[in-house]
Amino acid sequence: MYSDAFFIPRALLLFAVFLAAATGVHAEDGYDLWLRYQPLEAEAREKYRPQLRQLVIPGSEQSPTLKAIEGELVRGVGGLLKRAPGVSAGVNGDGFVLVATPKASRDVRAQNFPVHKLGEEGYLVRSTTIRGHRGTVVAANSELGLLYGSFHLLRLLQTRSALEGVSIESRPRIGLRLLNHWDNLDRSVERGYAGQSIWDWWNLPDVLDPRYTDYARANAAIGINGTVLNNVNASADSLTPRYLAKAAALADVFRPYGIRVYLSARFSAPVEIGGLDTADPKDPDVQRWWAHKADEIYRLIPDFGGFLVKANSEGQPGPQDYGRSHAEGANLLARALNPHGGVVMWRAFVYQQDNPEDRAKQAYSDFVPLDGQFDDNVIVQVKNGPIDFQPREPFHPMFGAMPKTPLMMEFQITKEYLGFASHLAYLGPMYEEVLRADTFAEGPGSTVAKVIDGSLHGHQLTGIAGVANIGSDRDWTGSTFNQANWYVFGRMAWNPQTGAEEVARDWLKITFSNNPVVLTTGQDMLRDSRQAVVDYMTPLGLAHLMATGHHYGPGPWVSDLARPEWNPAYYHRADKNGIGFDRTSEGSNAVAQYADPVAKRFASRSDVGDDLLLWFHHLPWDYPMTSGRDLWEELVHRYDTGVAEVREMRAQWQSLEPLIDAERFDKTARLLRVQEREAQWWRDASIAYFQSVSQRPLPEGVAPPAHSLEHYQAVKYPWAPGH
Repeated sequence: MYSDAFFIPRALLLFAVFLAAATGVHAEDGYDLWLRYQPLEAEAREKYRPQLRQLVIPGSEQSPTLKAIEGELVRGVGGLLKRAPGVSAGVNGDGFVLVATPKASRDVRAQNFPVHKLGEEGYLVRSTTIRGHRGTVVAANSELGLLYGSFHLLRLLQTRSALEGVSIESRPRIGLRLLNHWDNLDRSVERGYAGQSIWDWWNLPDVLDPRYTDYARANAAIGINGTVLNNVNASADSLTPRYLAKAAALADVFRPYGIRVYLSARFSAPVEIGGLDTADPKDPDVQRWWAHKADEIYRLIPDFGGFLVKANSEGQPGPQDYGRSHAEGANLLARALNPHGGVVMWRAFVYQQDNPEDRAKQAYSDFVPLDGQFDDNVIVQVKNGPIDFQPREPFHPMFGAMPKTPLMMEFQITKEYLGFASHLAYLGPMYEEVLRADTFAEGPGSTVAKVIDGSLHGHQLTGIAGVANIGSDRDWTGSTFNQANWYVFGRMAWNPQTGAEEVARDWLKITFSNNPVVLTTGQDMLRDSRQAVVDYMTPLGLAHLMATGHHYGPGPWVSDLARPEWNPAYYHRADKNGIGFDRTSEGSNAVAQYADPVAKRFASRSDVGDDLLLWFHHLPWDYPMTSGRDLWEELVHRYDTGVAEVREMRAQWQSLEPLIDAERFDKTARLLRVQEREAQWWRDASIAYFQSVSQRPLPEGVAPPAHSLEHYQAVKYPWAPGH
């Protein structure tokens, strides 16, 4: 252990370097995410300084993770308080922060904290007295738990929470908390709207961009512990020695921050890069090939997490090509990974190559009969809704329907169907809506959250994934407000019971300021933004009305594509008599895939609620709504409301101009102008089309669309991003 005299100048030197990097290299451009560490208000700084004089981290000179913790706390506390804490070998005065496991510190052992119940990733943050000195302890069973606890301590400072008397215990409710990068080896990103992939595959493994470390820091700060580096529409080249060496280099950067690397595996890799004639799961040569490939990967990446697989969906190869089931395909890879402790995340996003009666039923029909047939290290990854990341969907009926099989949630953070990067749409309320939905699988209270955290059916393997919105843009996500979706995903992945509004308030404090006007206005914008998108794109339970392929802009008129379920008209089924998809027993009977209480509610026109009405019911245009309007009038009203909500967000943001730095204010203001223009486009094009189908007049006082239907149908965007 070094002496105090050595450590204190070292801390000041670290802080000087970090402060120069934070203030001299770039302005407030969004790069720092929730790790800004800008100085707090003078009153807050004076409150915290006596409580944060001394940093004690036993063993930090030997451990990469403890070094990362020390660097983060020096950077964070020094930036927030404009004064770095001293770093010493032991507690020697008031205002200490002791970060240690009981094993590493007799002072922590003497406190007899209940860390035994916190697992390997949990932690506690406690205000306490050690040998007569008052201070704060971050304790955990592992260095990784200390890392998460240290970031929580910094969050307390960033949100101006009290340290005196603090008593926090936290452990993750879900084991695998992953980002799925749909990044390709040429640095294009499928459904990516924030520039190129941040993985510079060409220059890896020799050139390690400092951004990789910042990526790991940002994820660790919100509890994310894994990343799938490549697209689910995978290239087999990702599993070749050349690219495995590149993945290993990233794994080395991420390891101190608790981030494990995973890869999307192409099912036909034994044929494409292995020289075999088949990828049949029952073929012994195929089984040996995957076992040898797993051995090769773990020699390079000892803590490799495992494979994510998209199979027999949208043209991807899979076990059904050989007459085998999804379970047989998943188990093939699981048995190759099992000796090394790896997992297989097998995606349930499938729909058949023939014409389905209802695409919403396909995943359930394929997977539920396989319940109990998957190996123990397989987890089935299920999208939040039964179609495809729509602005609003009911929860997926598979949740609760496979009690013998671990299911993990797949959310989309990137906004493929919610306006790309340019529309402000905070997804926290969407995540909350799904996680708190009651499946009734084991009676009332059987929420989706309890399915995926394993508590409903006693599963130990648990997971949640978010399709990342991260790219090479300086602000990472294409806009400042898109960062909130990455942030809230991480916070809810750690604890699915976390409220979206609570997280929004924390994010606003950390990202902008503690000014009450900024917080109140910002929370109003975030809370209402997703509903605004629903209203001007897919109101009343409509879905998949986007132009096909790139999913940019409206295309409800598209009906001539080769497969029915590729066409927006397939989903709304509008004609002169009415609109909506009948999924009751008189239609596709998709409601039958839900537990009886849920199925009865969805099947009832009066009980389903306006938000999902047309998802489950085909209704006449004059159907009376709860508002007192008929269905046609309500549909038009919702489109108008969506546009009005965006106009209100623009006005709210404009009111904050004196309180927000110029660069981030200006970019957000410009994007809100884009959103208002495109919301109007959505509104006008949709009303023009549905009026032509329904042959109904516009309600009194409603402005007609700016152009003819033919004008909107002629608009093309062949070079839309992310496609």
